[in-house]
Amino acid sequence: MSEQRQPPASRAGATAGLVLLALNLRGPLVAVSAVAVDLQTDLGMTAGTVGLLTSLPVLCFGLASPAASGLIGRLGIELSVLATLLVIFVGILVRSAGAVPAAFVGTLLIGLAITVGNLLGPLIVGRDFRSRAAVMTGTYTAALNVGSMLVLAFSGPLAAAFGWQVALAAAAVVPVLGAAVWGPLAARARRGPVPPAHPHVRPAGEPAEPRTSVFRRPSTWLLTGAFAGQAYAYYGLTAWLPTVLVDQQGMSRGAAGAASSIFQVAALVGAFGAPVIINRLGGPLVSFLVNGVLWAALPLGLLLAPDLWAVWSAASGVAQGGGFVTIFTVVVWRARTLRENRQLSSIVQTGGYCVAAIGPTLLGALHDSTGVWTASLLTAFAGTLVLTLLGAAAAVGARPISR
Repeated sequence: MSEQRQPPASRAGATAGLVLLALNLRGPLVAVSAVAVDLQTDLGMTAGTVGLLTSLPVLCFGLASPAASGLIGRLGIELSVLATLLVIFVGILVRSAGAVPAAFVGTLLIGLAITVGNLLGPLIVGRDFRSRAAVMTGTYTAALNVGSMLVLAFSGPLAAAFGWQVALAAAAVVPVLGAAVWGPLAARARRGPVPPAHPHVRPAGEPAEPRTSVFRRPSTWLLTGAFAGQAYAYYGLTAWLPTVLVDQQGMSRGAAGAASSIFQVAALVGAFGAPVIINRLGGPLVSFLVNGVLWAALPLGLLLAPDLWAVWSAASGVAQGGGFVTIFTVVVWRARTLRENRQLSSIVQTGGYCVAAIGPTLLGALHDSTGVWTASLLTAFAGTLVLTLLGAAAAVGARPISR
């Protein structure tokens, strides 16, 4: 049942479900950064231990993606979403219990659940919005960033007023809202699959492609490499940009943290701008090239003209949102069936997030060994270059396939 077409939900219901799922997939992770000082003070954690709470989920994204793919194949999309939301809810509450072991157990639960959720996003887009894949992938990406912003906006004030445990636990409201929407969608899906309205139709003029396994297609590994480059640069720069601004611009820690948020907020522009390029201004190949140029602005700009850090942060922020949209739009386009979508998403995310997990560590180690940020920023630039070149190669000939 899970690999077949389910009874369609309303467009509004499916859109609300996708957005509410996305709101849960990044917010619980960034909540830790808002209460990091409290964790060190109340639980006696070191800075490195707190850092592990943020890197553990990224390791889950990479290492647990194959198992998550298998789980979705058995449960189907709707039940997998409900399971994801339930485990995120439990993980949030366990993490806020007030003990170091609970913090790690809760974080591990959240990381494993979000690993499943990461695969579900492209699957939902491919099943329910295939003809609008770029636009809905942009909407999904924007919701990921909005979820982070909401948690960061509320966690600090809640921690100041009621304590860090309440601040962390408050995020449990979001999976409850998601479950309220996905419950009826799951009930609809349990009534059984319906046959496709028409067989697969290839767009006019598109050459026939051999039905080879996704593991044997060059585009699979090009997309995996492109996402690895994107994720390496994103997680590395996200971790160290505030420190770079402190060192280069003499900012306080608080000011640098606020300033670096430009990089995150600008992703919303990229999330909605990339679909315009993909659909109207040249397709995913052009989108990869445009985002590649913008992505390179931050690491190179901080080396060549650091006083313009705000300009470079905004440009690369647009690119990191647009790059994510472009990669997963091509993933949806390259997959002929839901099963292929699930397999391809799993491969791309396994490779990408495994590389992403070493980004913050490697950038920090290079700085420690050299005393400057040059080598670290050059490796981040190399990641953006990999994204651009491999992504452009993967986009050649990529077109939406109607079903």
